[in-house]
Amino acid sequence: MEWLVDPMGPADWDQVREIFIQGIVTGNATFETQAPSWDHWDSSHLSCCRLVVRRQNARLSGWAALSRVSARQVYGGIAEVSIYVANDCRGQGVGAALLEKLVEESEAAGLWTLQAHIFPENEASLRLHQKAGFRQVGRRERFGKMGETWRDVLLLERRSSVVGA
Repeated sequence: MEWLVDPMGPADWDQVREIFIQGIVTGNATFETQAPSWDHWDSSHLSCCRLVVRRQNARLSGWAALSRVSARQVYGGIAEVSIYVANDCRGQGVGAALLEKLVEESEAAGLWTLQAHIFPENEASLRLHQKAGFRQVGRRERFGKMGETWRDVLLLERRSSVVGA
C-alpha cells in the first residue's frame, strides 16, 4: 500500500507531537528533552514544506518540516530538515516518502540546499538521507550536551540540481 503524504496543519499537532516525543525517547533523534507547544513549533519552522504521512484513513505515521538556518539574506535558500517516523512504522518507507516529497516542495519554494544534523548513532537516518542524495560534509564535535554527555553530530547536505543550478 502506498503512503499518503499531505500538508501538515494545526489539527495534526497532537499526533505530530506524539511522534516527536517518540523520537526524543530514543536519545538519538534530537537534543530536545520535551516537545514544544504548537505555537513555539509553528514559529520556528517554515510555513511551507510541512508534511505528514499516513496510510488511507489511518493515524499519522511520520512528519517532516523545515526551519531556517539563518536570518541573513545570503542563507535564504538553505533550510534544516526535521523528519520523524513513528516507532511502529520504521523501516516501511515512511521516511523515504516524506523526504522525497520534502525535497520536491523545497525546490518549488526556491530552496537550494537542505541540511541535516544527525547523531552518528542514528544509522537509519543517515542511510535515509544518503539515499535521498544528501552527503556528509562534516562532523561537529561536542556540538551539544545531552544530559551530562557531549554529543557529536554529522552535518549532511543536499544541493538542489534544479534551484540555483
